[in-house]
Amino acid sequence: MKSFLLRCFLIWVTLRRSNMRSAIPATALNCCEGDILLLLDSSGSVSNYEFSRLLLFAANLLRPFSLGRGHVRVGLLQVSTNPNLEFSLDVHDSQESLQKSLRRVSQLQGDTNTEAALRVAQRLLTETEDHVPKILLWLTDGVQPGHVDEPMSELKAQGVSVLAVSTVHGNYQVLQRAVTPPLESHLYSVDIDNIEIITEDLREAIIKIIRAERLRVVHLTSHSAVLQWRPVLSADSGYYDLRYDSVWKMDHETRRILPGDSSSVELTNLHAETTYTASLRPESNQRLFSTLYVNFTTLPDVLSPAVVSISDSGLHQIRVSWGPLQPARVQRYTVEYGAFPSGHVSTVMLHSQQNSTLLTGLEPGTQYLVTVSALHVNGKERAMSVIACTQEATLPALADLQLMPVQHQEVEVAWQAHPQGLKGYWLSWEKENSIQSSIYLLPSSCSTRLTHLAPNSRVCVSPVYSSGRGDGICCSTERHTDKSHQCLSWVHSAMDIQLLCQMPHWQSTRKSQTNTVCMPVV
Repeated sequence: MKSFLLRCFLIWVTLRRSNMRSAIPATALNCCEGDILLLLDSSGSVSNYEFSRLLLFAANLLRPFSLGRGHVRVGLLQVSTNPNLEFSLDVHDSQESLQKSLRRVSQLQGDTNTEAALRVAQRLLTETEDHVPKILLWLTDGVQPGHVDEPMSELKAQGVSVLAVSTVHGNYQVLQRAVTPPLESHLYSVDIDNIEIITEDLREAIIKIIRAERLRVVHLTSHSAVLQWRPVLSADSGYYDLRYDSVWKMDHETRRILPGDSSSVELTNLHAETTYTASLRPESNQRLFSTLYVNFTTLPDVLSPAVVSISDSGLHQIRVSWGPLQPARVQRYTVEYGAFPSGHVSTVMLHSQQNSTLLTGLEPGTQYLVTVSALHVNGKERAMSVIACTQEATLPALADLQLMPVQHQEVEVAWQAHPQGLKGYWLSWEKENSIQSSIYLLPSSCSTRLTHLAPNSRVCVSPVYSSGRGDGICCSTERHTDKSHQCLSWVHSAMDIQLLCQMPHWQSTRKSQTNTVCMPVV
């Protein structure tokens, strides 16, 4: 009992010393981004003392890392008869929270069912959309771990790096097959009382796997670039010395001093399609930092207007827009428009900060050629043209459709029309023997004669526009003995305009007369 209490006391003293030594800034190892899942042997083959030492080792190993999404995420999965997820990868975002949680972990005892725990580990590490490096750190005494070759191979095939620490008793061949190369930095076999001697080497091995690109280009155009890095300073601990230049030395090297709490900067006035090299050196009187480097090539030059679009089309107006907006590089814009293929050309002059204008006073149902030109500050001009169409007139194209009998099974069809924008008429009816017939008439037509109509034929006339057929009018022929039957007026449902389809009186020696019933086309 005294021996056990003495060991617990030594662990407590070691933990306190570790906490006293951890006066390292939270950003001291703010270098990495990745997921680390601890696979901790919590079975009965591990003594309580060994279990406590493994937990203490893990706490010290992970202490310097910045935690949370975008940094390092840590999870703990215990191996026993049944796997137990002590905490998942997205729980802790601070060292205080992680260290407190590690101190509360209790041993489970039971069997060493590593295979079942690996299935859980596979789900935790591979079913996430985060494209970051992933590490499985196996802490074990290595005593009869079970059939781990297959699940370990599957994990490694899915991009997970497997590292292992064994407390000497383990099956070394099983561990060799489990870890990812190189073995000299990913597999450690050490006595539990001396486990702290591998802390720095194992931490460096982890950093090599999850080290993030610390200086990177996050946004790039033809004349600008945004650089981003992981902050290692604070507002009162130093500053950043930024320098950049083109590899062809087109300009003098540019130097900028940035505050210590910054993490990004935009470089402007760059040359298009040019390769640059940039260096960022953190300057601090507290410690030395390595200089960060990045190379990038700007995009090809894009001169406005690169795209022209049409919207808000109406009877007498259209809106034209263009981009990209480049007020620093463009002196003015000119918009020219005229009816296509030939027509009077109008011109609108606009300032460099405007990328849209409404063209008014246009003709309905007409095609217009619209050209947007930009005069750049360097004297270059660039133009782009599009074809735009105004909407067609919404007045009813047809009115007062009449069917007038001429002789047996022959009818004169006549109508009134608004010919503006019309390309012609489409006339359809039913002939004898239920044969459907149709003809196309020129826009100058206002009547035609149909023969061999069926007794109750439905005659329809529809306007034809450049975009297709529009709403039409139909009348049906009916046979009545009443010589003076009239066709009543009706209201066009779409335009709410009353149209009269009036059948005039006529005399005939036949016992029946042909009358009409008017209706809109459905």
